[in-house]
Amino acid sequence: MSKKVVTFGEIMLRLSPPGYQRFGQARSFDVIYGGGESNVAVSLANYGLPVDFVTRLPANDLGDACIQFLRQYGVGTDQIVRGGDRLGIYFLEMGAMQRGSKVIYDRANSAIATIEPGMIDWQTVFTDADWFHWTGITPAITANTAAACLEAVQVAKQMRLTVSCDLNYRKNLWKWGKKTADVMPELVSYCDVAIGNEEDAAKVFGIHAPETDVTAGKVEADKYRFVCEELNKRFADLKTIAITLRGSISASHNEWSGVLWNDGQFYAGSQQYDITHIVDRVGGGDSFMGGLIYGLRTFGEDSQRALDFAIAASCLKHSIFGDFNLVTVAEVEKLMGGDASGRVSR
Repeated sequence: MSKKVVTFGEIMLRLSPPGYQRFGQARSFDVIYGGGESNVAVSLANYGLPVDFVTRLPANDLGDACIQFLRQYGVGTDQIVRGGDRLGIYFLEMGAMQRGSKVIYDRANSAIATIEPGMIDWQTVFTDADWFHWTGITPAITANTAAACLEAVQVAKQMRLTVSCDLNYRKNLWKWGKKTADVMPELVSYCDVAIGNEEDAAKVFGIHAPETDVTAGKVEADKYRFVCEELNKRFADLKTIAITLRGSISASHNEWSGVLWNDGQFYAGSQQYDITHIVDRVGGGDSFMGGLIYGLRTFGEDSQRALDFAIAASCLKHSIFGDFNLVTVAEVEKLMGGDASGRVSR
């Protein structure tokens, strides 16, 4: 059996008005759970990889329900620590056509926000693991979560795990006194693999793709070779860098692809997908990360195939309600093979 992947971060209660209702119209909310690192864990579990998700949850019924929600998808939860006062919440209003989606966070003083170094025994967590994944969301929450994240990457590096991160800049979270540029460089210095979207490198590290406008609806893959090379110059251990490329024509219609820079070689996605009727785009980047981790671990030196798997997997995520990408390897490979017909499988 292959060694485990471990992911660490906050999982929240997600409340969404049914369908495409606005907050002011809602008289009920759809209830699920989600968060960047848990989303990656579910993808990997669906692909058959052993994976543990680590977080801190309150010792109450909502914490129990969240754990049960993860377990039904095959995610290991034994290393989750219990404590704190509450589960974080986020409210999502689904956008459509020219109206964008909206997110409102209600996560102050959540269980993970008040975590302290030493609460998680990382030496034990990483036993039988060879990969650790975190995102830029976690250190953005509080100084406590930033310290816990630093503790985790240091131990992971000492134990020779591959360390990956999603830069995941969230301007509405960095409120605890330090800026992204004060915190992220040290954390990313421990990473071997990183991904981001078209804007993350610019907003986190000031590295801009030349002559690009992410609001124009088209994103040119080759412009992001420069971003990958600059990130590698700044972080010597960062040998694998991927960027998702979203051409946002409207909230309902996106073009989707990505690029991968792996140890000096640059790869562009073999296909660009035209996603014309988005069901739910939340978790798109996480589904790409889950696909990329699977691809890098499974396909050996075939970097192009790993990238194409990640792009196809995350394309399919746009068809699924919720944060989690509930697709199989066979479904991803079917799309990679050119079958985008969506015909009924009988």
